[in-house]
Amino acid sequence: MPDFRSDTVTRPSAAMKAVMFDAPLGDDVFNDDPSTLALQHYAAELLGFEAALFAPSGTQTNLIAMMSHCQRGDEAIVGQQWHTYKWEGGGMAVLGSIQPQPIALQPDGTLAVTDIVDAIKPDDPHFARTRLIVIENTVGGKVLPLSYMQQVATLAKQHNLQCHIDGARLFNAAVALAPQHQLSPQQMAKTLCQGYDSVSICLSKGLGAPIGSLLLGSQELIKKAKRVRKMLGGGMRQTGLLAAAGHYALQNHIDRLAEDHANARLLADGLAALAGQGRFAELLSVQPPQTNILFTDLPAMLADELVAFLASKQIQLTSSNYASASGTLKRIRWVCHLDISTADIQHTLDLLSQFAHSS
Repeated sequence: MPDFRSDTVTRPSAAMKAVMFDAPLGDDVFNDDPSTLALQHYAAELLGFEAALFAPSGTQTNLIAMMSHCQRGDEAIVGQQWHTYKWEGGGMAVLGSIQPQPIALQPDGTLAVTDIVDAIKPDDPHFARTRLIVIENTVGGKVLPLSYMQQVATLAKQHNLQCHIDGARLFNAAVALAPQHQLSPQQMAKTLCQGYDSVSICLSKGLGAPIGSLLLGSQELIKKAKRVRKMLGGGMRQTGLLAAAGHYALQNHIDRLAEDHANARLLADGLAALAGQGRFAELLSVQPPQTNILFTDLPAMLADELVAFLASKQIQLTSSNYASASGTLKRIRWVCHLDISTADIQHTLDLLSQFAHSS
């Protein structure tokens, strides 16, 4: 049954499993696993970088990037809702001795360029040394436009700073932006990365691999990154089993992300139609999705009833409370992915209608 908790819940397809089973193997710590080397080379070529490094998770590739760009006592400018700042256990500070400088997000998901400039510290021993700007794309499903990405990359170079993209869902952004720039999603992803010193991409979210992320950058950066990965315990051995899945995902699952975006819009349209009906009337708020992630708000008690009702029908969701002027609301997160079909969306909408019109 539909599992909307995250696109991390996807399972390998039969074709992906076959590729994994047949993958030639070596020892990645000795740099001789052929399947991992092939994945890293393919990804670097795809996104326009000199080199790439495979690691267990996006949390680790982001941390490796920050620890490769920064030294102890350096500072990274981040968004207050960035994964690197809020959702990765404080790793940059705890393990990297890097000071995060968080900035509030704008409604469109960007960091105001003036706020970034204001956060850059002068060369003064009283301050941590500003060394890195981190950008996330997508953020909460919102797409940061190409013009903004280029503006931040230019700003970083003007101030002699490094810049990193947390691109866990970079290909979702690329799929969403490609039509307006008359590019393929692959070309769009490469264009989004231009001017950046590194990017982390997740293979186990919408792309559908079971495990793994990649850090991409210059040969010099990836040389540093290998040492950091080893220090963090990310040096694995016969990684080709996992790398083959990631390679297959990059070759076969980028374009199909458009299906997830379409399903998210279909779900949003259905929810918006229900927002004026029955128990949802004047209580359900639907945020239009830009990619594969949709958020809805309800009063907390009603949301708890809804989540429990859907769970009884084997439909899984995540949600969290937040305070508003009208009282405590619950934000429900719906994430579409390759294991959720259009039929699943319609089935879910039927159940939502059933709940809305129940007594």
